[in-house]
Amino acid sequence: MHIVFITHPAWICSQSMPRFHGMLSEGMLQRGHQVEAWSAPAVLTKGADPQARAFKWKGYFDQFALYPRELKRKVRSVGRDRLFVVTDQALGPWVPSLCNRPHVIHCHDFMAQRSALGEIPENSTGWSGKQYQRLIRRGFRFGQHFVSVSHKSRADLHRFLERQPITSEVVHNGLNSAFEVLPRETAIEDLDGVLQSEQEIGFLLSIGGNQWYKNRIGVIELYRQWCQQTDRPRQLWMIGAEPNAAMRTRAQAIPNGGRVRFLTGLSDDQVRAAYNLASLLVYPSLDEGFGWPIAEAMACGTPVLTTDAAPMTEVGGEAAFYHRRLTAGDDQWAVDGAKLIQQILQLPDERMFEVIAKGIENAKQFSTQRALDQYESIYQDVLQRASGGQGS
Repeated sequence: MHIVFITHPAWICSQSMPRFHGMLSEGMLQRGHQVEAWSAPAVLTKGADPQARAFKWKGYFDQFALYPRELKRKVRSVGRDRLFVVTDQALGPWVPSLCNRPHVIHCHDFMAQRSALGEIPENSTGWSGKQYQRLIRRGFRFGQHFVSVSHKSRADLHRFLERQPITSEVVHNGLNSAFEVLPRETAIEDLDGVLQSEQEIGFLLSIGGNQWYKNRIGVIELYRQWCQQTDRPRQLWMIGAEPNAAMRTRAQAIPNGGRVRFLTGLSDDQVRAAYNLASLLVYPSLDEGFGWPIAEAMACGTPVLTTDAAPMTEVGGEAAFYHRRLTAGDDQWAVDGAKLIQQILQLPDERMFEVIAKGIENAKQFSTQRALDQYESIYQDVLQRASGGQGS
């Protein structure tokens, strides 16, 4: 196959999308396919300050006013044997320029779309954001072949398409093989300089950014309530983005000697070691596209407490512990969640070994190589449909 990946511009501040494109590109190259990447060049954004207020609008202009015409010209200039792979449905405005060629659109999550339509009260969207999401939605509706990271994302996609696409598959994200159970000594060595004493081992762990759906304030409230219920609380490690002011305020004066540690800038090896040395991952997300940390923690032998809602239940399966989703006015949420934390931590050794083994087995289904094999099969099927006069 000759695959053209349609990607986000390099000047977009993102980590996950370049990583996803890199995984796809490298995987297809290893399987003997030709690959190239197309993206909107910087025009108005060239040399502009990414922190400036106008940068966002310049970026929109570069991507959605200037680039579609260039993209359409480039599509016409290449052979019809190319497969165009749109790496994110958020690049929807570019889809009309290539929808008459063999194409596949990868779908991650539709939280921004749902927020723009008023479906998520925790995340209101302004007028400009609603127009932006409308532009994206209008664009990806031209697509015919889709791959979603979860059944939840696929269900949202079908609702927004308002029709049945030609193909629509679910391929779960693949874990990096580095997430695995480590010898205790190796994990301690990897956290040299971070782990302050042997007594810290067995901490509670939270991983994520400050996006609204990560519910990091909720994590702190769960921890506060748990510390009130136990005489000798373990620390809470919150790995990820720098905490905002509200988080720092909530993390002060934790009862019974509890302590919240905010850790940023850890290496991949250090994050893996933290998973290994933690007693429990506390991951009460309000929403997700997939929920990487659930599978990562399980692969490292760490029990998981997460939200009893899709797609978290899809990733955790029967191996995770679940707590109801936090909603406005639910004053008992943190109290009940803290009781659940205590119950998990007090499990007998034999039962805990069963939980860990089930988690490790569950995580095996999230294999990068398996995901790449599935992507390759889908790509080939779309090309075969096109060459046979079926589909787009």
